[in-house]
Amino acid sequence: MDTERAAARRDLAVRAAVEQGLVGGADGSEPLVCLLDVAGIRASAAALTGAFAAALPPGTPVLHAFAVKAAPLVPVLALLADAGLGCEVASPGELALARAAGVAPEHTVLDSPAKTPAELREALALGIAVNADNPQELERLDALVASAPTRSPIGVRINPQTGAGTIGALSTATATSKFGTALRDPGAREWLVRAYLDRPWLTRLHVHSGSQGVPPALAAEGVRELHALAEEINAAAGRRQVDTLDIGGGLPVNFGSDAETPTYAQYVAALREAVPALFSGAYGLVTEFGRSLLAKHGLVLSRVEYTKVTGGRPIALTHAGVQLATRTVYAPAAWPLRILPYDAKGAPLTGAPVAQDIAGPACFAGDLLASARELPLLSPGDLIAVPDTGAYAFTAHYGYNSLPRPAVHGYTVTASGEVRFAMARPAQSLTEIAAEAGGGFTRALL
Repeated sequence: MDTERAAARRDLAVRAAVEQGLVGGADGSEPLVCLLDVAGIRASAAALTGAFAAALPPGTPVLHAFAVKAAPLVPVLALLADAGLGCEVASPGELALARAAGVAPEHTVLDSPAKTPAELREALALGIAVNADNPQELERLDALVASAPTRSPIGVRINPQTGAGTIGALSTATATSKFGTALRDPGAREWLVRAYLDRPWLTRLHVHSGSQGVPPALAAEGVRELHALAEEINAAAGRRQVDTLDIGGGLPVNFGSDAETPTYAQYVAALREAVPALFSGAYGLVTEFGRSLLAKHGLVLSRVEYTKVTGGRPIALTHAGVQLATRTVYAPAAWPLRILPYDAKGAPLTGAPVAQDIAGPACFAGDLLASARELPLLSPGDLIAVPDTGAYAFTAHYGYNSLPRPAVHGYTVTASGEVRFAMARPAQSLTEIAAEAGGGFTRALL
């Protein structure tokens, strides 16, 4: 099974990280490292492209644009580009990362609810696809399109208002979501049709109704609404004005085990059931998956620095906490993570399970990756590995306590079992931390 192979690669990588000095050491010089499974990332990209290709007529235009916010690392974007994926960006910084990775403008999509005129102007000049969030943004685009020709495909994002999932803060298709034009509000549908009829250069429609906590069937309802609106616009126009549907991403991830569920094939099946005409070939497609491509292939590896017992509860103090798994620390019920214990040499730790807290280094009591977690009793020098952290975790560092960004290494395993590491991001130095904190302007406020 792919899951078993990925777990075997992980165990080899942990041992190799110790043996090659990436983590561990009695002098404390390398207490923390983050790893990415290159083969796993490639497998997820292949599963995505394969699932849609199998369901669409040959020749149907499809762009799978990775949501850069999920893993904003240039080498990751370059790896995915090599696997045939583009980028979905939501800020000037994310666009800069995509360009640094060599992603072509025609493989880039700009989404954001608060684009400035400068951002829009740059995107249109480069030929990047743009999804307008609201009527005011569309008015800005009117002026920009009139002032200079562009090859950018342009569309409008809708909010289908199909409902929330189990994590309210991530649900984008609620009645009052900040994203897109609300499709079910009074007069909204009529306004959208008229907006397209008045602007022949509007050729796309966009929705993003999925996310963690949203089951595929519910996300598919939003895509069904998108398709129906496109059909209505084209009928009113008397031609195929809308030629591409951007269906967003948001496939949830299983954080409870190594199993990669739901799969892209299962999501395609849910889409085919909800809106079979989506796969007729009448429309080109764009997707914007992020978490589901990267989460399962990231690993935080930290040395246990100290252990103690407080109030009868064993506590393992580690270097992995809120700076790497921010969502888990602040919302543990919504974002639970597994903890895998290893000994100081990188071998899986065995022993009777004991309820213990896994604490991070930050100076607040809630900096816990796990509370009362049943694990073999940890000791100083042991290692904890935190899987499923390849998206929205260590790739987007949170600078609490000025904790430095750890090094990130990709790893591959040869047929003979040799583990090879390649640095994707170096560890942040103390000098760099001071510089980011205004170190070059020491006397500015005196």
